[in-house]
Amino acid sequence: MTGLGTQFLVALGMLIGMLIILLSTMWLERKALAHFQFRLGPMRTGYHGLLQPIADAMKMVVKEMSMPEGVDSILYAAAPFIVFIPAFMVMAAIPFTATIKAADMNMGIFYVMAVLSISTVGYMMAGWSSHNKYSLLGCMRSIGQFVSYELPMGLSVLAVVMMAQTLNLNSIAQAQSCNWNIFRWYIFRQPIAFIIFFLALNAEICRVPFDLPEAESELVAGFHVEYSGMRFALLLMAEYIGLFTLTSICTTIFLGGWYGPPVLPGLVWFFIKTFSLIFILFWTRATLPRVRADQLMSLGWKVLMPAALINVVITGLLIMLKVY
Repeated sequence: MTGLGTQFLVALGMLIGMLIILLSTMWLERKALAHFQFRLGPMRTGYHGLLQPIADAMKMVVKEMSMPEGVDSILYAAAPFIVFIPAFMVMAAIPFTATIKAADMNMGIFYVMAVLSISTVGYMMAGWSSHNKYSLLGCMRSIGQFVSYELPMGLSVLAVVMMAQTLNLNSIAQAQSCNWNIFRWYIFRQPIAFIIFFLALNAEICRVPFDLPEAESELVAGFHVEYSGMRFALLLMAEYIGLFTLTSICTTIFLGGWYGPPVLPGLVWFFIKTFSLIFILFWTRATLPRVRADQLMSLGWKVLMPAALINVVITGLLIMLKVY
């Protein structure tokens, strides 16, 4: 009973923490995009619009969940949960500090990659079941995009795994432990792998310039065009949770996790690094145009994939020569 109570409290804490991070990230994105475009952004609801995400969330919760005629009702209703739950499950593998973590998994990276791939099924279900040509085109684009960028993402992580000799995210972060010597972080020892992972991460969460599955000017909103109310809210939350979890994984693998110069607590370092990566993604969204589908595929298969394979081979040779 005590074990079940502890697990319940951990899950509840994760859910509350995730909701706070979710609302904070939404507010930050709106304010950042506004300032990039010389606007003020939300200002009317609370101080500088701090309560605007809560107002938006309440609006979506109370809106009617309409179901268009002709949809496959079972797949249509299940798809938002299939997208949302895996994004939340990844949270369990993230070590925020040496002690603050939901689970210490020996196969942590394998777990993350496996769970992330489940979301692809949810996108396919949403697009197929909506009985809408724009939804179908959006889901076809998303499947092609995810498959094309999950492979180089996995290979970029493999290079780090070979150096750290573990799949445990906690151990990978500990392998980068430092005081002032931040050059122990894998971003400095695996810069190509970091670039590949960061680009693939951007494609995985469908952010600009890789937002082809949604592409509002072409597909209206892609696979979720027919969703409303709480079902749309689940799809939106999954996107922002994915944004936070994948940047957290990037922080753990390449930026030393919670390690940093001993002037701040480890948890503060972790969030500084993670939200710095998130800010770069906001900056990218405000700056770059959307790429074409053929450009997206070319980048994935002709550039990132060969570069990731070559990086793995070179890393193996350097390990054999005991350079690492």
